[in-house]
Amino acid sequence: MAGATDRSQQAILRARQLCETELKGNCELEVIDVYQRPILAHDGQIVATPTLVREFPQPVRRLIGNLSNTSGLFVGLNLDTKGKTGR
Repeated sequence: MAGATDRSQQAILRARQLCETELKGNCELEVIDVYQRPILAHDGQIVATPTLVREFPQPVRRLIGNLSNTSGLFVGLNLDTKGKTGR
């Protein structure tokens, strides 16, 4: 998260909603402020904000933006969408 911008806050909210509703809490979400922890952001290859990184299962996937495109989010994270509608 780059500071507390609206775009970053929207991305955090959507990521939390995804973890709670679709992944049923079977995930770990860590929010990193790139201004406060620039080395961690560099090591994680975060070059734009906001960025969502899915580390497991491999391969690592990165999505940039406020995560408002739900269907793109599912495709980008390679989540199973069978039986899901309205994406």
